[in-house]
Amino acid sequence: MSTRIITRNRVSLRWAEMIALFVGTPLVLAFLLPPTMMFTVLGVTTFAGIVLLHITPGFSWAELNRGQFDWRALALLGASTVVTSAIAVMVLMPENALILPRTQTGLWLMIMLLYPLVSALPQEVIFRPLFFRRYGDLMPAGSLIWVNAALFSLAHLMYWDALVLAMTFCGGLAFAWAYHVRGSFWLAVVMHAVAGQIVFTSGLGRLFYSGAV
Repeated sequence: MSTRIITRNRVSLRWAEMIALFVGTPLVLAFLLPPTMMFTVLGVTTFAGIVLLHITPGFSWAELNRGQFDWRALALLGASTVVTSAIAVMVLMPENALILPRTQTGLWLMIMLLYPLVSALPQEVIFRPLFFRRYGDLMPAGSLIWVNAALFSLAHLMYWDALVLAMTFCGGLAFAWAYHVRGSFWLAVVMHAVAGQIVFTSGLGRLFYSGAV
């Protein structure tokens, strides 16, 4: 078998992997599985993604610690999320404003503590290093951040809410920028964690709760 055919087969395999992971999985979860399967699917997907990332030629886990942390970018992301969430809550569901810290403080504190580790970190491993390092050469460089944000938004299709899709697309752009442009995986993780904590604190977390679907 010629080198050209082997290369073509490897490229086709990576396309199949990417489509199955970033398109097929969200569609199956949205159309075929109950929302309560979200964390099970996230766990399985994270495990598969870690394996794929580990076997990606040229990748080293040590590179996740590279890059400088940008506190100004984090502050800007946090401020914009506060404003957006506050406006959305007051317009769409004013009765939900700060509902978790006001009425379920224990649950709110648990979410603040666990969200960065249980949700933000595994999602960032899949959507940032795995996507850009393993599949980044499959498409034009100028489209990568936009495609990544669109796929990140698609992963939230199971919530069936236009605001959720819009917010996760914008968030995806910011997180992808942090990783791909600024070169900081941990900046992307912290930005994701802070954005999620703000959303749940504001009252918009109801839209991201699988039991509300």
